[in-house]
Amino acid sequence: MATTDRLQFHEMGLDDRILKALADLGWAQPTLIQEKAIPLALEGKDLLARARTGSGKTAAYAVPVIQRILTSKQNVREQAVRALILVPTKELGQQVQAMIRQLTAYCARDVRVADISGKADLSAQRPILMEKPDVVVGTPSRVLAHLSAQSLDLQASLETLVIDEADLLFSFGFEADLKSLLCHLPKIYQSFLMSATLSEDVQALKELLLHNPVILKLQGSQLPDSSQLQQYSVQCEEEEKFLLIYTLLKLRLVQGKTLVFVGAVERCYRLKLFLEQFSIPACVLNSELPVHSRCHIITQFNQGFYDYIIATDEQVLADPTTSAQATEGKGKKKKKKKKNAGVKDKEYGVSRGIDFQNVSNVINFDFPTTVESYIHRVGRTARADNPGTALTFISHTELPLLAEVEDALRGDNAECALKPYGFKMEEIEGFRYRCRDAMRSVTKQAVREARLKEIKQELLNSEKLKTYFEDNPRDLQLLRHDKDLHPAVIKPHLKNVPEYLIPPTLRGVANPMSGRKRRRREKPKPDGVVKTTFKKDFRGKNPLKSFRYTGGRSRGGKAGKS
Repeated sequence: MATTDRLQFHEMGLDDRILKALADLGWAQPTLIQEKAIPLALEGKDLLARARTGSGKTAAYAVPVIQRILTSKQNVREQAVRALILVPTKELGQQVQAMIRQLTAYCARDVRVADISGKADLSAQRPILMEKPDVVVGTPSRVLAHLSAQSLDLQASLETLVIDEADLLFSFGFEADLKSLLCHLPKIYQSFLMSATLSEDVQALKELLLHNPVILKLQGSQLPDSSQLQQYSVQCEEEEKFLLIYTLLKLRLVQGKTLVFVGAVERCYRLKLFLEQFSIPACVLNSELPVHSRCHIITQFNQGFYDYIIATDEQVLADPTTSAQATEGKGKKKKKKKKNAGVKDKEYGVSRGIDFQNVSNVINFDFPTTVESYIHRVGRTARADNPGTALTFISHTELPLLAEVEDALRGDNAECALKPYGFKMEEIEGFRYRCRDAMRSVTKQAVREARLKEIKQELLNSEKLKTYFEDNPRDLQLLRHDKDLHPAVIKPHLKNVPEYLIPPTLRGVANPMSGRKRRRREKPKPDGVVKTTFKKDFRGKNPLKSFRYTGGRSRGGKAGKS
């Protein structure tokens, strides 16, 4: 369809204040899902929309929700909760609230939004809900808790219900909460279900919530085609996985911001400690970290502070009895001692919904357990019109899962199948002894200690320093989450890569020592360089450290005596 034939925002009958906010965001024209969904929603129809991740689904429901509230307020000025947006994770709740605030930049007094998905006590959130914000964003369990506590009433005023990332709600164990929540809703309201996949769970939700819905199945492929997203797979066993990720990152064969997905929290720290042996910094993102820390890590990653994040998949939380969880038995004993620090957050999710910006690569270090999980992981890259690459490591036991993924993607688009990654493992055989040397230091005890140390540190950052950072926001920019944990013995010789070890075919492209020191100096420059330089100069002038005895006085003394 030519650009001139497409429906534009100004042709949808939207309020001028919304159009102005859209212009400020730099959105010249709607995406396909926005073009189709917004007019139907404004007509009052229920919607079930499937569109791939990064296609603009949030704005596709947020714009009509805001428009409907503005229209209602022309007739009824009374303040009430008119829209409820249910999300599966706290991180997505924050993101939705931020998007609505951007879209209501010119009508913030008329459309107020509150995100109650955070970890704050119910009593702390009660005053916010007493003011009856127009839009409430939250997880089903948190919304139900407020309804039960009678700090939220939807029976009389609710006009619109939105369920974002609908395919994830049931897998997060929200089915019972959702059914209980329906009893608190009025008989008539408009509903939107937004999802990246149309699973059986989504069909069940459709029966529960929608009345004669319009079903939008946009972009037949659930992932971008091969001109935008390159997908590769490489068959390697456990030791080869570590060997290959070391080579890719240390020789900088992977360029740009990279998300590395693993299957369990313990694997996060094992991989981080392994990379620390080679002075490769990386952040860890998992369900044990406090929600403030997780959101801060994501924000800093989007701002370009870090190149690598090692993230657990949300599948770890879907079923506490899964095999991935079973590998953490010893970690669980430790967690009892630690009280709340190691408790997993059931409303954590990284591979879905969260808008990681400008991610160049996704590496599946551990193969995802379902097709949907693969789609959502890989969907973190190649968002909007940006290119991206996905590389998946596969062991021989995971080949049936690979076949499932390839069949699903081939059903959408023949080009989507994963291509073999043309990498000759024998060429990097020279690095194997270094990797084994590093792995010997990454013991189970070291992983346990790293896990405890990280959680303690992040709890300190998250809770005790929260008020300090509110008063000193510039210092928050200096707080880094990719510092070395160092419970394992670091062997200095592993930091550098001797020239003779680099395969001849890679010597032209590999750049093993490029820019880590330089980057570290450049990144904090806007805020932190003055403070650091001052401290260094001050230390340099310390007379106890810099004073040197010249012997002049004693010579003078001797002359005087004589």
